[in-house]
Amino acid sequence: MADQPAASLKKTPLNEIEKELGGKMVDFGGWELPVQYSGILDEHEAVRTRVGVFDVSHMGEVTVKGPDALSMLQKATCNDVSKLEDGRAQYNGLLYPTAGFVDDILIYRNAPDDYFIVVNASNSDKDYEWFRECAKGFDAEVRNRSAEYAQLAIQGPQAEKLLQPMTDVDLSRMKYYRFGKGKVDGVAAIVSRTGYTGEDGFEVYVSPEHSTRIMRKIIAAGAKPCGLGARDTLRLEAKMALYGNDIDHTTTPLEADLGWIVKLDKGDFNGREVLRRENAEGVRRRLVGFEMVDRGIARHGYPVVDGSQEIGVVTSGTHSPTLKKAIGLAYVPPDKTAQGSEFAVLIRGKETRARVVPTPFYKRAK
Repeated sequence: MADQPAASLKKTPLNEIEKELGGKMVDFGGWELPVQYSGILDEHEAVRTRVGVFDVSHMGEVTVKGPDALSMLQKATCNDVSKLEDGRAQYNGLLYPTAGFVDDILIYRNAPDDYFIVVNASNSDKDYEWFRECAKGFDAEVRNRSAEYAQLAIQGPQAEKLLQPMTDVDLSRMKYYRFGKGKVDGVAAIVSRTGYTGEDGFEVYVSPEHSTRIMRKIIAAGAKPCGLGARDTLRLEAKMALYGNDIDHTTTPLEADLGWIVKLDKGDFNGREVLRRENAEGVRRRLVGFEMVDRGIARHGYPVVDGSQEIGVVTSGTHSPTLKKAIGLAYVPPDKTAQGSEFAVLIRGKETRARVVPTPFYKRAK
């Protein structure tokens, strides 16, 4: 993707404070966002051991309301939305009839007929249009609310301790993938115990005009400002999929090792027949975690080879700051998916050995 001129990039409400804090700004899917402040390793370590704050206001928000909201969402997604209760969130796959991903999303249930959905930044317009398409024939209203929210992610073992004095939502009673509504620094907010780092933490949704003040308070309370670089190394250690890298319209949830979000028995939904067939016959390829045996870092797009034949592809790869080794994710044929299996990755034309390992690579102590 060619970089756009900075003037034409979309900016979050926190753009000015990010520059003031010394953020190194880059083009991320058409948004001007900080890749780092003090350095990726420093920020990564802060989140694993203390607490960091990320601007994720580029993410999109969509609401689905009405008598048929649940039925429509059940048709559009592969996980079972009927299992949600008020105040609970769910990770889900928004699918095409091919069972390929439109996007991976978070669905928050406010009420049986009222859902708040968080979508990936680069997909927000596409997702909104797809939800509208899926809503045809249902009594459900779909609205794109992305411009109404700024989103901050406070992540790390000290997240609760830092955030609690700023909010009237009781964080101590909030379990993982739950959310509450209340105030943060005196303004209306949604607070959820969710994140994209593999650590404990919260995501806070507020009106954009208050976001800079709240970000300043969070940093003053001790959170390290963190950029996209640390967000990527953290999420990869936790084996959280990145849309556009590990999953896209060509990959199914079963291929992506996300079978736990596929509920074939919930009734009809987009892609169900494809997934039933894959479930019965097996997938042609599957996403696995690997660590490098030979020296080198396998990056996104590097081919997995068997002799002269290309048999797969690396989707994400980095040097893991926590584990001090090179790790990655790759799509490989079924006979290469067993733990301990080895395969070769072409790194700058050289065959470099990698070994399949259990995932997530990193799991925090509960």
